[in-house]
Amino acid sequence: MLAALIPNVWFFAAATAVTYAADWHLHQRGSYLINRLGKVRAGLSIRFLLRQLMLILLLARLDLAEEPLFYTAVACFLLFYGLQAPHGALTTLIRLRRTMPVVTRNVDLHAVRIPDAPPGALLRRSAEKMLHLDIPAVAGILIAAGTGEDLVGYAGIGLTLLLALLYLVALVPYVRRGRLVPPAPAVLKAVDSWLRAYQPTVVLYFSGSNESAYQGNMWLETMARVEGRPLIIMRERGLVPQLAESSVPVICVPAGTHLMNLDLSTVRVCLYPANVGKNIHILRVPTMKHVFIGHGDSDKLASVNPFSKVYDEVWTAGRAGRDRYALADVGVRDEDIVEVGRPQLEPIESWTGAVRNPVPTVLYAPTWEGWDDNPGNTSLLLAGENIVRRLLGADRPVRIIYKPHPFTGIRSAKAKAVNARIRAMLEKAAAERAAEPRWAKEAASSAAGRAAAQAEMARIETRIARLAATGRSGGDEAEESRVSLADPAREAEAAQLRAAWNDAYWRSFGWWEHRTVTGAQPRLYDCFNESDAMVSDISSVVSDFIASGKPYAVTDSAGLGAEEFKRQNTAVRAAVILSNSAEEVDALLAAVADPAADSLAETRRELKTYLLGPDEPTSMEQFNAAVRALAAKAEARNQGVAQRLGEQPLAAPEAEAATSGAGTADPQAVAEADAAANPDVPDVPDAEGAVTGGTSPVR
Repeated sequence: MLAALIPNVWFFAAATAVTYAADWHLHQRGSYLINRLGKVRAGLSIRFLLRQLMLILLLARLDLAEEPLFYTAVACFLLFYGLQAPHGALTTLIRLRRTMPVVTRNVDLHAVRIPDAPPGALLRRSAEKMLHLDIPAVAGILIAAGTGEDLVGYAGIGLTLLLALLYLVALVPYVRRGRLVPPAPAVLKAVDSWLRAYQPTVVLYFSGSNESAYQGNMWLETMARVEGRPLIIMRERGLVPQLAESSVPVICVPAGTHLMNLDLSTVRVCLYPANVGKNIHILRVPTMKHVFIGHGDSDKLASVNPFSKVYDEVWTAGRAGRDRYALADVGVRDEDIVEVGRPQLEPIESWTGAVRNPVPTVLYAPTWEGWDDNPGNTSLLLAGENIVRRLLGADRPVRIIYKPHPFTGIRSAKAKAVNARIRAMLEKAAAERAAEPRWAKEAASSAAGRAAAQAEMARIETRIARLAATGRSGGDEAEESRVSLADPAREAEAAQLRAAWNDAYWRSFGWWEHRTVTGAQPRLYDCFNESDAMVSDISSVVSDFIASGKPYAVTDSAGLGAEEFKRQNTAVRAAVILSNSAEEVDALLAAVADPAADSLAETRRELKTYLLGPDEPTSMEQFNAAVRALAAKAEARNQGVAQRLGEQPLAAPEAEAATSGAGTADPQAVAEADAAANPDVPDVPDAEGAVTGGTSPVR
């Protein structure tokens, strides 16, 4: 605006270029500022309109208001904005009509025709692309205003309108019926047909935010090895692309009504890794048994959530989980708790008692700040920088691997700032270490090997990307549901490539270099295997690390004192307890350097069995045994209900409904049938004070 008021054409051109670049950069980053601007009525279209109004102001200040170029520019921008409406309508219609009621993986939907998706270039950030087509007109008008060559301005205006029209024309073929997906009833019918043919018996049910994808991913390998016919049911579309490679069939059903009407009559066991509100949509099904398996086994309050009593059973890793519920007294009965070990921990290597490299590696893996301000949630806020500072200043050199929790900083700006400072500290320390003669010599001698590892990583990443691209480039979720079918050969190759990538990753930098690890790869367990000791907080990370047998430290951020801290938290009974000053870190480093100084080794072995269960039978064998036992209970319950209802001719329709699946059960009939099938359960008063059978439709 200042450039327009002066007026100065070239100042205006430079300022305009900056605003275009800034807008593009913010969109590329996915900046939250874009969302905030929209909230205060400074959205994308308004920003472009204001820029064009400034250009009209510039022309007026240059005394060009009576020139044909001025009127042509005004007409151009009016027409250009007139084309935004049909463009928006077309893109919205295409997206809506290509949105399936479900998103699937490894599910054969050949019964319905799903056409190829439009090219991603047409629909991805379409509004932004359409608005940027004003650049030729803006550039042409500015050149004409600065040079007097009006022809350039007319050419730019013509090019902008032509490109906008061509964009509309390119979209039109994709609104034809043949390019859209079938209506929802047809798709749901095909899914039900597949379910009847596949007859799933064990379901992993997962719902949550985009940041919680790891909670479902940690169970994928277990589901692939579970006995029976496994199925994964998800509720949020945004989580499906974050799902790791798996041969297990996946059905994402966003709408609760669609889920309730799926034919899940063959399912006998449903597993829940998280306590979320949408669990109720399937907890209501009485023909299957419901199990809370969680996404980690720790002393956090979340591990004894009172909501857990809605499930038929709660599965814990070892005896510690059972005792934890008994101490919490939240209504989960001891007979409903089953110890199944932790099948996910098989990749964790046991400690040999010697460090892997010439200098020990310490993993710092703090948990996130949590939803409240309890100082015991994370060590980051009060102790994080002290921990890193003391490790960096240790008498003997130490390498630090820092792996913050994926949720770090999503609620607390202070935690986000501390996380950034720790990363900066490690980067600075790594740079200083690289400049020291000793480490410079090591770097020079290993340069060729590290370069080869980096090249190997790039090659593996390219191959993995090709394997992951099962559909055409730019395909949408409807097309991916059609083409994403299980391929055992591809899955086996992908697993081998990931293992090779992980090996190359650790070889791609020196064993003396500090490292910050974020993202899905390398995994937390890979960091366990690379490290010789760990510092963490009260979370499942500690319980999992105990499987390695390596020394570890846990921070008493709440300042409870070592004895009280151990009393309240089982997993720290074999840990070096750190205060917020982290001055006790030396004891951890001494245990790593000299096994004779490791006074907690035997305690760690005993605690491992208490927390994670025995080594024999294996966790997977325990898990499958628990699945079989609970499936048998579900089958016995269903047969009992059918038998009881079969003795009552008038109740025959309800008998069929009570055992048919997720969407047809009559609650009253199910309640009465359950009561009949469980005569030993005492009567309890209902909400109105009347006495009814003691078993609810869920239990």
